[in-house]
Amino acid sequence: MKTILTEHQISLTIQRLAYQILENNINLDDTVVIGMQPRGIFLSDKIVLALKNILQRQQVNYGLLDITFYRDDIRRGLLIPNKTDINFSIENKKVILIDDVLYTGRTIRAALDALLDFGRPEKVELCVLIDRRFSRELPIQPDYTGRVIDAMVTQKVKVRWKEKDEATEVIITE
Repeated sequence: MKTILTEHQISLTIQRLAYQILENNINLDDTVVIGMQPRGIFLSDKIVLALKNILQRQQVNYGLLDITFYRDDIRRGLLIPNKTDINFSIENKKVILIDDVLYTGRTIRAALDALLDFGRPEKVELCVLIDRRFSRELPIQPDYTGRVIDAMVTQKVKVRWKEKDEATEVIITE
């Protein structure tokens, strides 16, 4: 096991990602943030909090998206769905889709399909903490990236969050 990002580094990265999102979406009036269930919501919660602190405002349109029934591997095993909570329209809005790790791109493809049930967005941008760039199976690339990691297929990249895993860090294991 090797630590790629410490809790402090993750905190700095989240701040940087929030500022980068604001560079392209000045005041977030026509922008919504969607965290992907289950593990992307830990990152999205923190990014939304950072955006609120930077903008000095309480409201950021923020929702949670479950993609369980849009996955292409749904028939392979028992998947337990999570809660989708999007109580606003994404019609003609810019959507910032947030997940922790971008690996093959299949999860993001499923998320794009799921989003269409909530309207047709003007644009979708992808924000990830970790991009495993050489393992893509679909032509999907992030717009905002915390860290790029070149890992072998046999290695696992895990983002751990204090709220769930007792520590906040990014590790790579064999």
